[in-house]
Amino acid sequence: MLCSIATNIDESTLQTIQDLEKDLGKSLLAFKCHELKPSIVSDGELSRIKEVEKKLGMSLVAVEA
Repeated sequence: MLCSIATNIDESTLQTIQDLEKDLGKSLLAFKCHELKPSIVSDGELSRIKEVEKKLGMSLVAVEA
């Protein structure tokens, strides 16, 4: 399972989250999780992935398409 920040939130859902934030006095992050199968990568592929992660400043995860 892989979770990421929810980016496709409808207005009603967004309003519900914002109302809760206001009530709690806290900022909230919304995440959605997806059933994904991780991909097996070779040492060379892993090295290339790490190089690009470092360059971009983000994490990459290889998954089966």
